[in-house]
Amino acid sequence: MGFFDKLKDGAAKAAEMAKDSVEIARLNTQISAKRKELERGYLKIGEAVFQAYQAQQPSDAESVVQEQSGLIVNCQYEIAQLELKIQAIKNEKRCSCGQVIPMDSKFCSACGQKFDPVPPQADAMGDVPPPPAPADPTYCSVCRAEVLGTDRFCESCGNELTKEAAGLS
Repeated sequence: MGFFDKLKDGAAKAAEMAKDSVEIARLNTQISAKRKELERGYLKIGEAVFQAYQAQQPSDAESVVQEQSGLIVNCQYEIAQLELKIQAIKNEKRCSCGQVIPMDSKFCSACGQKFDPVPPQADAMGDVPPPPAPADPTYCSVCRAEVLGTDRFCESCGNELTKEAAGLS
C-alpha cells in the first residue's frame, strides 16, 4: 500500500470518527432535553400534590399525576432509545449489572453473564474493525485471552479470574 493510499485511508477513518462524534453529541443533546422534560414533569407532579394537600383534597392531584406520569414514562423510554443508539455507534453494550462492555464480548468482565454471539459488523469499506486494545492486558488462565486488570471474569470464556490474573494482588 502506497503512501497516498495510507493517507487516504487515514483521512477516511478520521472523517468517520468525526461523523460519529457529531452524532453522539447530537444524541446527548437530545437526551439532555428529555431529562429537562422529566424534571418539569416531576415539578408539576410535586406542585399538584402540594396544592391538593393544602386544599385537603388529595384526589385533586390525581389527573395531573396521571398525565405527567405518562409523559415521564415516554421520556424515559425515549432516553433509553437514544442511549442505545449511542452504544451502537460506540460498538458497546450494557450488561444487566450496569457494566459497559465491547459489543463482541461473549461474557461480562464484571459479573460473568453470558451473551449471545453477535456477528461482527463490517465498516463501510467491508473490513471488520479490530477489537480495542486493552490498556493493561493480562491473560485468562483458561483460554489465554487478554483481560484487563479490572476484570473479574474473562469476556471470552466466562472464567472467573483469580486476583493475580485480574491484577488485584
